[in-house]
Amino acid sequence: MIKLLVIADDFTGAMDTGVQFNTKGALIRAVSKGQIDPFQEADPDLQVLIIDAETRHMEPAQAYQTVYQIVRAAVEAGVSCIYKKTDSGLRGNIGSELAALLDASGGSRVHFAPAFPLLGRVTRQGVHYINGCPVADSVFGKDPFEPVRSSSVADIIAFQSDVPAVSVGTQVPLDLPDGVIIYDSASDEHLSAIAAQLQARGELKLLAGCAGFASALPDLLGMEGAGPRLPSVPQKLLVVCGSTNPITLRQLDEAQRSGALRIQLTPEQKLDENWLASPEGLRFTAEWISQIKDVSLAIIEGNQTGEGGATLRCAARLGMDLEQVRFQISQTMGGVLERLLSLGLEATVLVTGGDTLLAFMQRIGQDKLIPLGELAPGVVLSQIEYCRKKYAILSKSGGFGSDRLLLDLKDKLSLQECEEEEVC
Repeated sequence: MIKLLVIADDFTGAMDTGVQFNTKGALIRAVSKGQIDPFQEADPDLQVLIIDAETRHMEPAQAYQTVYQIVRAAVEAGVSCIYKKTDSGLRGNIGSELAALLDASGGSRVHFAPAFPLLGRVTRQGVHYINGCPVADSVFGKDPFEPVRSSSVADIIAFQSDVPAVSVGTQVPLDLPDGVIIYDSASDEHLSAIAAQLQARGELKLLAGCAGFASALPDLLGMEGAGPRLPSVPQKLLVVCGSTNPITLRQLDEAQRSGALRIQLTPEQKLDENWLASPEGLRFTAEWISQIKDVSLAIIEGNQTGEGGATLRCAARLGMDLEQVRFQISQTMGGVLERLLSLGLEATVLVTGGDTLLAFMQRIGQDKLIPLGELAPGVVLSQIEYCRKKYAILSKSGGFGSDRLLLDLKDKLSLQECEEEEVC
C-alpha cells in the first residue's frame, strides 16, 4: 500500500529524496510522469511512490497543472501523505507547485522545511543559505536557466502564487495558519523535531522540502522492510556531466588534475541532433570507449567550460534559444551514454543533472528507477537493466559536494566489498 507520494521536479531530486525511505527497507519506486497510471500499476507492497514531474523548467502555469493532476490522482487513489520535493537551492516553480498541492488536495496548509543541513543548506529567520551565503547571492542565483531571485523563502513563493506563506521558526505553532508554513532548520535535529511535532498534531499529510526533511520521516510514517543491500559495482567510474554548476566544474577540474581522462564535446557535437548518428559520431564514441577502458576515472562533459562562449555562438548560428540549448545538450549526453553501453562499457556511471538522467532513461526505454542507497550524501546508487544486463547508475544534482567528490567516489568503489553475484 502506498503510504507516501513524493513529487519531484527532476529525476536526480526524485532519487536523492526517495532513497531516504530505503534506509528502513521500504519498497520504493521512482517513475517518470509519462507512466500512464502509476497508482493503478503499483506493486501491492509498494510503500513510497516517487514521481518525477519534470516541472523544473516549465512555465509556472504548466507546472501548476502538472502537479495538480498528479495530486488529484493520488487523492483519488487514497494516498494519505504527499511530499512535494523542492530543490535544495530553491530553483524551479516552488510557489506554483505548492499552490497546486493545496488546491488539488483540498488541504488548508502545507508544512515546508526547505533545509538540507548535511549539504550546507540551512534556513534562518525565513532566509535560505547555501554554505553561509544567502541563496540569491550563491551559485544558484547565477544559474543560467532558473536563477534564484530572492533569499527569502516567503518571497520566492510569492513570485508565483497568492497562497499566504509565513515563517514560524523551528517550532510548530499552536495556532496553525492556513497556507504555506515555512520552518527554519540549521541541523538534522531541527528537522527531526519538526517532523515529530507534526506527527503529534496529526499533521503529516501535506509536506514539502528536499531530501533533508524527507530523511526525518521514515520512522514516523511506519516505513518497514528488510533493509537496503547495496550490490557489488565495477570499480571504474565514468562521469557523464551535463551540469554547468560551478561546484560541479571544480569537481571535474580536480579530478582531471589527479589524472582523470576528460572528454569535452564540442559545441557542434552537443547541439547538432544528428551528430551522434553520423559517421563522425560513431567514430568518436568508438574512440571514447577504447580510451575509457584504460583508466579508472573518466569524464564526458557537455558544459561550456573553457570555451569562451563558443556554445552560445554556435546556438545563435543554429537559431536556438537557451531552453533549446539545455534540452539538446541533455539529449546528446543521454544518447552518448546509451551508445557507450551498447558498445560494451564496463563501469559504474555517475550522471550529474536530472535532465541528462531523464534523457538517458528515455533513450533506453525505461520509465522507472529503484534507488538502493547512497555512496555519499546526495549521491544515489541505483541499478538499471539494459539489453538484459544490469548496470550500476549513480546520480547527483549539480550544485553540491567538495572539490574531491569524484575522487572520493572512485576510492569508495575500489574499496566496496562484493555483496551480490551479478552486476556489470
